[in-house]
Amino acid sequence: MKVTHQGQSQHYRTVWFDPARNRVRLIEQRLLPHKFKIVSTADFRETARAITDMIVRGAGAIGATAAYGLAQGARAFRGRGLKAFERHLAKVYRTLAEARPTAVDPVSAMRGMLAQMTDETVGKRQEQALAAARQFADDDVAHCEALGQHGEPLIHNGSRVLTHCNAGWLAFVDVGSATAPMYAAQAKKKSFHVYCDETRPRSQGAILTAWELAQQGISHDIIADNAAGHLMQRGEIDLVIVGSDRTLGRTGEVANKIGTYTKAVLAKRHGIPFYVAIPLSTIDWELESGQAIPIEERNEDEVLSAWGVTPGGRRQKVRLANPGSKARNPAFDVTPPELITGIITPFGIFKPRQLWKHRVKLGHTTSGC
Repeated sequence: MKVTHQGQSQHYRTVWFDPARNRVRLIEQRLLPHKFKIVSTADFRETARAITDMIVRGAGAIGATAAYGLAQGARAFRGRGLKAFERHLAKVYRTLAEARPTAVDPVSAMRGMLAQMTDETVGKRQEQALAAARQFADDDVAHCEALGQHGEPLIHNGSRVLTHCNAGWLAFVDVGSATAPMYAAQAKKKSFHVYCDETRPRSQGAILTAWELAQQGISHDIIADNAAGHLMQRGEIDLVIVGSDRTLGRTGEVANKIGTYTKAVLAKRHGIPFYVAIPLSTIDWELESGQAIPIEERNEDEVLSAWGVTPGGRRQKVRLANPGSKARNPAFDVTPPELITGIITPFGIFKPRQLWKHRVKLGHTTSGC
């Protein structure tokens, strides 16, 4: 997407690779919307920390970051022999896969890469690693563009759309998932309005989605997380579109940012269509129940404190909560299929329980029941 920074507009991807320096390049999302900065990671461990610390976040973006991190680790190998290389690569894989356990995109990306690294020499496998990582990133962009084409007809002139967290281009390599239909509708000159849940505790909606929409000139308001039900009750929301960090292909259950389940319950209560937009890499074809999805529990400090910017422009952390109180901080929840109107994929919109029926079309290649 184009970003206007210091008076100049330039197209950026969220993540890309610098082969000359063997570094992963990232937009530092924790500083937005107050500062736009590009950072680099020097090795695969730093790349994993960038995922864990949420320098980069969002399903497709961390998938591509993990892919580039695997290539980065492969290219850094200085030992001898395929066996030693494979042991090294297994360590790189584990480090990156464990960085954010709920999301499936990093594992999907790296498994796909390993399947393509089949040459008999280390040098060729290193080349194949980078080529496969770049292909994953390009596929992520193509999938998101297709989501926009399929989801755009859901948005009409005058539509009021609610979205939760950030499933925009910052959460992917480009374009985004939940925002893709919005950008496609804007390209068709449709007039609509977006409500961005603030999405505590890290406020990705207020910080990232609102910044994105402002950059693209889309009409929007930030609302408190608890305001959505009130607006639905008053007939001020027509449609909900969210993203997903893991969608189960067997059941249609959706793991997404904490609070998504609540919005789905509210939408069902008020008869409002609730859609989930996903690239193929977000589908988990293996797990058989949402109860088996590992739900990341992040540091309680994210709930008890908040970051902001002082009038002088200095970034500052402040304590919000009662001194001495503790907090729970689950980062994701699971929405059951009966609350979901449809899942927007690069190949069309499906009912949640139809994913398994259409699994071959949706990229599932492993045999099994």
